[in-house]
Amino acid sequence: MTLAATAPTTPSGERIVIRRGRRQTGVHISLTVLALLGLAPYLFMLITALKTNQQYNQSFWAISFPLHWENFGTAWVQVQPYLVASLTVAVVSAVGIIAVSLLAGFVFARFRFPGRTLLYTLIAALMMVPSIASLIPLFLMMRDFQLLNTMAVLILPQIAGGAVLGTILMRSYIEGIPQSIFEAAMLDGAGPTRLFRSIVLPLSFPVIGTVLLVTIQGVWNDFFWPLLTVTDNSLRTVSVGLLFFQGQSGTDFGPMFAGYLIASLPLLILFTFFSRYFLAGVQGGLPGSH
Repeated sequence: MTLAATAPTTPSGERIVIRRGRRQTGVHISLTVLALLGLAPYLFMLITALKTNQQYNQSFWAISFPLHWENFGTAWVQVQPYLVASLTVAVVSAVGIIAVSLLAGFVFARFRFPGRTLLYTLIAALMMVPSIASLIPLFLMMRDFQLLNTMAVLILPQIAGGAVLGTILMRSYIEGIPQSIFEAAMLDGAGPTRLFRSIVLPLSFPVIGTVLLVTIQGVWNDFFWPLLTVTDNSLRTVSVGLLFFQGQSGTDFGPMFAGYLIASLPLLILFTFFSRYFLAGVQGGLPGSH
């Protein structure tokens, strides 16, 4: 009968293991606390959305029974037009930004032409111009083009502004694609159009997902421009529409918080499905490399 060999342990080694375990426990506790703090507003919205005004006044923080799920139906009727307007602006803006910035990024990353560096520097310099500085000229331009109170006044500035960041992200990402892939394709007779369609577009899904999320988040959170340029209630985006919804339901807390919760769900669902591409695009990796 033989005894299995065991690795010798020393007091210093045990102290290192204990110290490492305590450090990991501290990290887990800290991350749990941060997650709970981040989720606390949504939990409060959900609890409050299921209350009547009487329940809200009697139990501010706690769950109160019976739960009033009909508040979501009331909120949906009023918030639904704002969601449709926001989705329309977000989708059209995202498609326009991705099309413009992907083509521009491909040209800046893979072509050499006179003035290339200067032109890209001017585009990058636009990142340093605060949006508030161009607000009045942009408003006057939209007024002269008679685009106020139309869907175009919400979409065109989003495309123009978002294409700047999109071009920078696309160019940096496309430059990270190995040159050998392009050289092999060109040896097979592929031209610029084929390179873009068969190589750049399929490999750029991560950065496209990043630009898509940034664009939709920007549209969803944009408040001052839609408030300034749109007065038609059917054209109001969700950020401005919730302001008017709050004015209409300011004394009815259940539907009001239900409306806030419904308005936040599209971003949550979108990030859930595109988070992998978003993280890969930020890290500059290719699909399947993470």
